Amino acid sequence: MDIKEQLRQHFLQIVSLTDEEFEYVWTHFTFKKYRKRQFLIQEGDTVKYHYWVAKGLIKSSYTDESGKEHILQFAMEDWWISDYQALYNHSPASLTVDCIEDSEVLALSDEDRQKLTREIHAFSNFFLQKKNGGYVGLQQRILLLLFKNPRERYERLQQLQPRLLQRVPKVLLASYLGVSRESLSRLYQGEL
Repeated sequence: MDIKEQLRQHFLQIVSLTDEEFEYVWTHFTFKKYRKRQFLIQEGDTVKYHYWVAKGLIKSSYTDESGKEHILQFAMEDWWISDYQALYNHSPASLTVDCIEDSEVLALSDEDRQKLTREIHAFSNFFLQKKNGGYVGLQQRILLLLFKNPRERYERLQQLQPRLLQRVPKVLLASYLGVSRESLSRLYQGEL
C-alpha cells in the first residue's frame, strides 16, 4: 500500500472523508524521510509540524540537567508525534524527537491543520478524536508511573503494545518505563 492510501485508511478508522476532501487534505502534507538517529526536532527548535509516521519508529524525549534522557513517547506506524507544547504555545522545543529506525513521515503544519479543521468538519472531528485519545493515553501513562510498580508498568505495555516491545532497544524501554537497564533485565527474567 502506498503512503497516500495508508493515510486515507488512517483517517477512515475514525471519520469518513469524501474523495474530494481527502485529495484536498492530502495536498497539505509533506513527505519526509529520516535515517536512524536523525532528528525531526531538537531542543530549542521552532516547531511547526505534526508528524504522522508511515514507516519506522520515533521517540520523543527530554534530557534533564544531569544528562539523563527521559522518554515520553514512542511513535510507530499510524501514530502522530511532535513537541506539542512548543507547537501550540509557539515556544522553543523542550523535547527532542528522533528516529530509532529509518522512518518515513508525513508532516502537516499546524497552520494547515487549523485551516483544514475550519474547512472540513470530518477533519476537525478526526483531530478532536486523536487529541482526546492522546489525553487519555497520557493520563494513563502518568498514573502508571505514579502508582504502579515496574512489573505492572511493563506488563501493561506488554498488553497494550506487544509490537513496540519487540522493536524498542532495551535501554530506551527502561527509560520509558522509568527503571534502570538492570531492573528491566530482571523484569525480562521474571525476578521483579
